[in-house]
This record gives sequence, C-alpha cells and structure tokens, in this order.
Amino acid sequence: MKRPLSFVAALGMCFFVSINTAYAQVRADTGSIAIGGSVTSSTVIIGIPQEKVDELVRDAKRPLEELTTQQRENIVLLKEKLDLNERQVRAALGIVGENDIRPERLAAKLVEIAESFKALRETASAQPGDGPKIAALKADAQKAIDAGELTKADALLADVETEQRRALDRLAVNAAETSARRGDIALTRLRYREAATHFANAATVFPPKSAYEDKRLSYLRKEAAALFQQGDEFGDNGALLSAIEQYTRLVNLMPREREPRQWARTHYTLGLALLRLGERESGTARLEEAVAAHREALKEWSRELAPLDWAKAQNSLGWTLFRLGEHESGTAKLEEAVAAYREALKEQTHERAPLQWATTQNSLGVALMRLGERGSGTTKLEEAAATFREALKEWTREREPRQWAATQNNLGNVLLYLGRRESGTAKLEEAVAAYREVLKEQTRERVPLEWARTQNNLGNALATLGGRESGTAKLEEAIAAYREALKERARERVPLDWAMTQNNLGSALSILGGRENGTAKLEDAVAAYREALKEWTRERVPLQWAMTQNGLGNALVRLGEQENGTTKLEEAVAAYREALKEQTRERVPLQWARSFGNEGIALMLLAERRGDAGMAETALSQINVAFETTRDGGNAPNAAYYERQLPRARAIVARLREQ
Repeated sequence: MKRPLSFVAALGMCFFVSINTAYAQVRADTGSIAIGGSVTSSTVIIGIPQEKVDELVRDAKRPLEELTTQQRENIVLLKEKLDLNERQVRAALGIVGENDIRPERLAAKLVEIAESFKALRETASAQPGDGPKIAALKADAQKAIDAGELTKADALLADVETEQRRALDRLAVNAAETSARRGDIALTRLRYREAATHFANAATVFPPKSAYEDKRLSYLRKEAAALFQQGDEFGDNGALLSAIEQYTRLVNLMPREREPRQWARTHYTLGLALLRLGERESGTARLEEAVAAHREALKEWSRELAPLDWAKAQNSLGWTLFRLGEHESGTAKLEEAVAAYREALKEQTHERAPLQWATTQNSLGVALMRLGERGSGTTKLEEAAATFREALKEWTREREPRQWAATQNNLGNVLLYLGRRESGTAKLEEAVAAYREVLKEQTRERVPLEWARTQNNLGNALATLGGRESGTAKLEEAIAAYREALKERARERVPLDWAMTQNNLGSALSILGGRENGTAKLEDAVAAYREALKEWTRERVPLQWAMTQNGLGNALVRLGEQENGTTKLEEAVAAYREALKEQTRERVPLQWARSFGNEGIALMLLAERRGDAGMAETALSQINVAFETTRDGGNAPNAAYYERQLPRARAIVARLREQ
C-alpha cells in the first residue's frame, strides 16, 4: 500500500553575524540575525546602482582617460557623496577590488573607507619636537594620503617610525602614535592583522604601569578590535582566539572599580568574540563563556545608567542564548533568549531606534519560531509570524533590501512550520510565495549561499505541498529546487548545509518514489539520506541526525513494501530506533511521536509477513499513541495519517490472533 509517511525537512536558516569593532551595534543581516555596525551604508547612500559600482571597482587601475564618460561622471558623483578627492576615490575603489569584497558589500565598504580617509586627513601632521627630516617625511606622507597613495604613505610613515625609534626615550609618545597611525591606515585597507601588529607595536613603546598606561591600554584595545575584525570578516579562528586572549588580558588590567564603564565594554566585546568562535565550534563551552561575559557587562551597563548599552548587551545575550538553545534539545535557553530580546525592546523602541527595533523584532521572531518548532500547538509560531511582519514594517525592500529578504525568508520558514501543523494548504502556499519573493532579491550571482538557502527552503514548502496533493508536479518542483541549492551547497564548502539539503532531497524522493512504480526513486532517497548522515552525525547535531534516521526509515519502509522479504523493513525498524535515542518523548514530543508511530507502521508490516501477533499488537499500540500525541499536540495532518493506519493495524491483529 502506497501512503504518505510523515515528511520532515530541515529549514535552511542562516544567521549572519558581523561585529566590526569593540563599539559594535547589534543588528540583523542576511540569514536572520547579525551583530555588526550601521546598516545604513548602501547604494542608496552613494547614489550609484550596484552594477555601476562593480564596474568602477573592476576598472579602478585603468587610467582616467580610458574610462567611459559615464564612469567619469560616476567618479565625480562619488567625490561628492563620499567627500573625497578624485585620487582618493580611485584608491578606495582599488582597495575594495584588491580585497575581494562581496558585491553586495561594496557600497558599505566604500563608505567605510571614505570615513577612514577623512580620519587620516591630519594623521601625519607635524608634532612638537619633530626635526626637519621627520616633519618633511610627515608632510610627504600627508600628501600621499591626500593623493590616495596609501602604500606610499605607509612607507613614508615607516621611515618616520624608524627615525623616531632612534630617539625613543625622547619621542616615545610620538613613535607610539605613528605606529597607531599605521594601524589606522591598515584598517582603512582592510588589513586587520597588519593593523593589530601596528597597534601592538604602539603599546610596547610604554612599559606597564608607566605614566602612559592609559595610552598603552587604548592601543591594546585597538589591537584586540583589529584581531576581532580579522576573525569575524575573514573566518580566521586563530585571530579570534588571539582577540579573546587580548580581551581577557584587558579585563584583568582594568579593575572594575577604576573604570567601570570601560570594564563593562571590554566584557561585552569579549562576549562577542566568544560568541563568534562558539558559533563555529561543535561544543558549547565558548557560548557559555560568552553568556557569562555578557552578564558581567550588564552589572555596570544598567538600564538606568546606560539604557542603550544595556539594550545592546541584552540583544547580544539573547542571540548567544539562542545559539546555545540550538545545541540543546530542551527549551530553557530559547525561553531565556526570548526574555532577553523582550528586555532589549523596552529601550530599542520603534520611535527611538527603528533599525535596532527591527533587528530585535527579527531576532525575537527566530527564537519564538524555534520554540514553536519544538513544542506543540501553533501559538509560538503565530507569535513569530506576527513579529516578522512587524520587522518588515521598517525593513522594506526599497530601503533595506538585504534585511527585507532575510526577514521574508524567516516569514516563509514560520509559515511552513504552521502549514505542516494544519490540514489545509493556505499557509504552505503563502510560504512558497514568500520564498519566491526572496529569490527576486537574493540572486545566485549576487549572494550564492543565501540563494541556495532559499532554494532549499522553497523545496521544503513545495515538498510538503506535494505530500498533500495526489499528483507529482509539486514534488518534482521541490526536487529541482534542492538540486539547484546543491550547486552552491557543496560538502567541501558548507558541510552541514550540504547535509541538510541532502536530507530534504531524500524526503522528496521518498514521497515521489512511493507514488511511482519501481524502486529507482526510493533507492535514490536512501542514498541521499546516507549522504546526509556523513555530516549530520549524532555527536555533532543529534536532533538533525535523528530526523534523518526517521526519514531513512520512511524510505526503507516504502522499499520494503515493494519487496517480498523482510530485510528492508527490518532496516527501517533499526533506523527508527536510532532516531528515538535522541527524539525522546520528554524532549521533543511531536518528533518522538512521528518516529514512534512510523516504527509502529514498519512493525505492522513486518508482523503481517512473519505472522507475529505479539508484534502486531505492539505496532497497533504505537500507532495509536502517535495518533493521540499528534492530535493533542495540534499537528492535524500527522494525526490524520496515523488515524488512517489504525483500521488496518486492528485488522492485522484480529487476523493473527485467530490463526
């Protein structure tokens, strides 16, 4: 008998986090949530379409006379918008080109580099006590900066640094400042490791606890911030470890009673660095340390004394707790995350800080969605959908296209969850529409991994729709969407995302194979599940591993129905029992019910072939429990499915008892 076994696919939700400096703000970006600087930098600010910026970056090294009239006009416009001269504009374009900045970030980086150029305008000015040679070198360095020749400026300042270090005792402060200025130049060029070295050099000029201790500490903070940017923006975990070590050192060098606000800020930035590294590791130790660091910061960043800093720390704490909650099977950490976000919103109001308000609304929605996914009923999921719709009031496609797309993706996810728990198809169709909207902004050329994530999610919605329809069109569309996603989600590049899409592809192939003659699609489904399990291991991602074991069991049952023996059915029972090692009734009741009920169906078929009345009675009991649990948990489609299996299970029990 061909039937739609419970279909469970994983949502591909990307939470992008970027933390620019020790004074970072908390905001959302591409996937769902992000921590980073201002979200206002965009092509709207610089006034030039994305493709024209790309063109200027590609031609940054060409002589001005070889550029087209339109390109020269765009450079003039950039001069006005960025408040730079022509050579500095060309230099800024060259810098972003050299550093392989993603297209959607070009405009923001140009604005960032322009601000750095402005900060460098007086960077090489003469200081009291400079001799004629140093003064001349600094003047030449300033001219080089004004001409956008940062390499030359850095070389000239290196000469200045050498001259100053020859008389270190007399010129210690100036030498340290020059090293720091070189650090500022390196930051402008996005060379964060170089910047950290320069700031470290500036700090080493002064012995600990000297008269210049405050300056030394300020350079050490800049070194830590540069290391953090290197680790955050370039995926350099070694740099993140160095940043964590530096921030820990700074906490110990700065007693709370002497500088309470700076002590709090250092704990906050330490927490951000621990969070970023913790997101990249399989364990939770770093994330737990990050929670502790944020709670320390909140001891001085009180709502009464520093309301905006307090809200910022609450937001970051919420994100850290959310990440911890993803590693755990319960809901305690997720509930704490929701509480932290609600605290942040007491100060980050729509009227006072609209962008931060939208960021926190989006973050709150994701936490509510995850809670709703793990619990029964639809209350939390409906709250999440309402929260995402709130965020979209501020994050419109016209004003904030990337944030709009990320939040639309999240809205599609929660609609998909709701659709799975309702018997109709309205929510599922809304989810499909939401994902298709996202793909209008998230193209493969511009943001390949985000495009792939949305293709994966679109496949989930189509596959769920296909599971409820009698035809195969939606299932075939889903399979096509998953295969599109795998063009960018390669195992070598993003192993966990690759495994997710392999799992989802297996689910769609399994359902389709159950409706077609032959076993080809079902065998493809089994292969896809086994591929997923190569990365989704029990040790690494226990709940995802269990979900894939359940899906593998479904495909094996369908194969077993088309074979005469019992081998495939026995393999299916083994897969379901593996899933139930992690999907316990106490931790994830609805997932437990699915795997428990599916095992019951496999046992029912196996009992019928073996003539085993005891096994048949066990199967009937399991199917009935699955029906009652999913019914009481608000999952109407699964409840209806298990209810349809009960008459057959009862008939098999009755027949075998008579034998």
